Amino acid sequence: MTKKVLEQVDSEGMYEAVRSFPDQLKQGRANALKAKVDGWPGEGVNGIVVAGMGGSAIGGDILAALAADHASVPVLVSRSYFLPAWVGPNTAVVASSYSGNTEETLAAFEDAVARGARVVTISTGGKLADRAHANNIPLVRLPAGIQPRAALPHSLSALLTITEALQLTAVQPEDWDESVDITARQAAVMADLSDPDNPAMKLARTLHGRFPVIYSSEQFAAANTRWRNQMHENAKNFAVGNCLPEMNHNEIMGWARFQSELKQLAVVALRDQEDHKRTQRRLEVTRSLLTPHAHSWTEIESEGSSRLARLLSIMYVSDWVSLYLAIINETDPSPVGLISQLKAALVQGE
Repeated sequence: MTKKVLEQVDSEGMYEAVRSFPDQLKQGRANALKAKVDGWPGEGVNGIVVAGMGGSAIGGDILAALAADHASVPVLVSRSYFLPAWVGPNTAVVASSYSGNTEETLAAFEDAVARGARVVTISTGGKLADRAHANNIPLVRLPAGIQPRAALPHSLSALLTITEALQLTAVQPEDWDESVDITARQAAVMADLSDPDNPAMKLARTLHGRFPVIYSSEQFAAANTRWRNQMHENAKNFAVGNCLPEMNHNEIMGWARFQSELKQLAVVALRDQEDHKRTQRRLEVTRSLLTPHAHSWTEIESEGSSRLARLLSIMYVSDWVSLYLAIINETDPSPVGLISQLKAALVQGE
């Protein structure tokens, strides 16, 4: 792949947005530390809800994954117009919308305010910023001009930093440094357009013309979601996914008849050193059963010692793979035409 071919398709610079992920993560953390909200959310919190959609919700998924075996209160990501019934005055609610105009997040924000929850907002501005100001609610402002999904380093940094007072995770300062270092090393390899052994480009070619199926452990469900979303939004390529061990109790039977259509399925298995020993064994057995019938089976190993670094390292690969798959598909990775059409149609129907 040449730079000329890339630039002919990538008219809005998604390549540069992906390449700069490590720098954005470093800057996002620095900005978040400066913008840290003093006094929020206070004592006696009974749980935290991150309300968001799309790229603005992925940070919440990562927070939940990091908090799973550490937090003493529930951590939930709400992708809806309404919040769970248990949300009340002692609940911390983070309303996250990069544009500030996501209608589901605005509705959840109003729901949280009406219930007297302890609300904080993350956005570049828009209606969410206006409503936060009107209700004297803190706003952590993100840099504008980035595709929401490409702004993950900023939105994640803001979310993890402002929730540090709740001690939901075991993330340490050095974990941020490790995450920056690892993704920088990955970028040095995967940004090389001329390297025939570029792993992201090779996987993109494997997935071309196929339907990616993403498998992972339940602990890496956030990475699984990110992979599928990047395939959809960047590459405009339909993808599905599931987590083990649940997949072994139902979805595996969808492969049982070994029909010819299964050759259209290209499996990408995400693996991590902390996956349960039995889940690791299940994945190996599942691979032996499905590989003869799928188009391909590719495994991606997370990198790093901290869970934050490992999650981001395996997610970052999806940024590159989906970018290159978009170029191979001859589709601009930045625009999301159907989403824009859907939003316009919803406005007309009001």
